[in-house]
Amino acid sequence: MPVNSNSIHRQVISNIIPAIIVEIMILIYNLADTFFIAQTDDPYQIAAVSLASPVFMMLITVGIIFMAGGMSCISRALGAGEKKRADSLASFGVWAGIATGVLMTILFMAFIGKILMAIGASRATIIPAYSYLSIVMASAPFVLFSMACSGILRAENKPKQAMNGQIIGNVLNIILDPIMILYLDMGITGAAIATVLGTVAGASYYIGYFLAGQSSLSIHIKNFRIKKDISLSIFAIGIPACLDPFLMSISQMIMNSLMSAYGDMPVAAAGVSMRIEQIATLIAMGCGQGVQPLLGFCVGAKDWDRYKGILKFALQIAVAISLGMVAFCYIFTEKIVHVFLVNEEAFGYAVNFLRMKLTSSVLFAIFFIFINALQAMGAAKASFILSMCRQCALYIPLLFIMNYFMGAYGLIWALPMAELLSLLQTVIFYGKIVFSPKIFVERKK
Repeated sequence: MPVNSNSIHRQVISNIIPAIIVEIMILIYNLADTFFIAQTDDPYQIAAVSLASPVFMMLITVGIIFMAGGMSCISRALGAGEKKRADSLASFGVWAGIATGVLMTILFMAFIGKILMAIGASRATIIPAYSYLSIVMASAPFVLFSMACSGILRAENKPKQAMNGQIIGNVLNIILDPIMILYLDMGITGAAIATVLGTVAGASYYIGYFLAGQSSLSIHIKNFRIKKDISLSIFAIGIPACLDPFLMSISQMIMNSLMSAYGDMPVAAAGVSMRIEQIATLIAMGCGQGVQPLLGFCVGAKDWDRYKGILKFALQIAVAISLGMVAFCYIFTEKIVHVFLVNEEAFGYAVNFLRMKLTSSVLFAIFFIFINALQAMGAAKASFILSMCRQCALYIPLLFIMNYFMGAYGLIWALPMAELLSLLQTVIFYGKIVFSPKIFVERKK
């Protein structure tokens, strides 16, 4: 039966728009923290946030295990008509996520001093960085719970409901930021408290949603099973999915540590440029996350014609949006940076850093769509290898090499170089899997 392209376009757009909105809200939340802290006219607090952000992002990346792993497995189970298995997968994702969050909070509090020294905190930034991280890391169980719930709702094709909890949390955080940071004069500590309160509010929405029985899936503890076919299914997809952003956080810490050798102002500039560059990359991530459950359902139903149509349209949208955002950020670079930095030295670094980083944004958009397509097919091994290569074999070594030859600017150029090489690897891997005997035969049926 021929595939209706208009139907595909409507379905893709209806799924990616909520996902993109969530990513935009995350972006606004990240920029809001930096913006309102910048109003204190203290560049060292900005530098502290730049140092602390990759640590907090490690928490987010762990949450991706339960969100992406659950979303992929649940969507395929629903596509195959396995409702009971889908319930077990949903329950495992939620409760294992909460337990992992509690463990992460305990471990972080035990080693916070060593962590701050390792990420390059100076005498001027270690106290504000400690104030921020010691508070936000207490929200770990709520963060992981919310991300697991978001993945479940996306898997059952409820993208709007999936985004509601995240939007509630981010909006509250944005409202509280100026109150806590400026009006109550709490600075970076106020930003951390606002983050925690927003996270708890978002988690509360998901709790109410499931208790009201509005989801077709159950996360009740009675459905929790520690079975290999449940836990390993989620981890097999979730770990590779989280590995790239997890290693990205590690590489960001390494970059900050290396950059700190050139002073606190380059560190502040690198953090601001990274957050602004995320305008393009986070939207691309929203496109990939939005279409993954659609692709996973097609894989479960063995509807390869529809799979191909969804993938093609998703690539077109991701590239178009990324190009538009890159052009906007490049044209208004100085005006955008000036909103966050007034220190002349930090401003000069940030303008140059941002323009360098923007060169790789479109490459990342294509990369992320293909990675989500692989995860939708259950290609755990390929996702793992590609994620390891992108950071461990490419970006992290390039940081040291480029730092040796080009100094601070070399640390920034390392990312575009790594993005280009990793995209080439991903396209090759994807081609091999799609034309493998098993998949090729299924596609021809």
